[in-house]
Amino acid sequence: MLLALPMGVFAQNLKFGHINAQEIITVMPEFTQAQTELQTLEKQLSADLLRGKEEFDKKYQEFLAAQDSLPANIAERRQKELQDMAERQDKYRQDAMQEMEKAQNEKMAPIYKKLDDAIKAVGASEGVIYIFDLARTAIPYVNEAQSVNLTPKVKAQLGIK
Repeated sequence: MLLALPMGVFAQNLKFGHINAQEIITVMPEFTQAQTELQTLEKQLSADLLRGKEEFDKKYQEFLAAQDSLPANIAERRQKELQDMAERQDKYRQDAMQEMEKAQNEKMAPIYKKLDDAIKAVGASEGVIYIFDLARTAIPYVNEAQSVNLTPKVKAQLGIK
């Protein structure tokens, strides 16, 4: 009984917090700017892909129209050119996807770092043991009576209303 009493007192002093990082990030000015820059890059890459596809389609239609009248060696060479063009288009599509992923990581990393620093500062000032992020970690239940919602304080730490 004497051993259980200190554990009960200690358990009462534990303080936990939780936040919703998605709710915070979406109102950060840096996020809005990053999204705008990523959308611009995506539009540029999509336009380049569309231009390449249209060029391929045009050459393919020209080939189909003239296929019967072309000598075999020229028809074979044009087929090879079309195949090479399709392979370059596929490679560009893969490169574009990798470029978008890299750009997204580069744009979002400093935003997440700034958020994490704010979370740590709020956690230290509030004296909590843990701050659970409900947006990044699947937590099926949070007892609001025993866990403090620190989302507003993290927003305040970041200068967001």
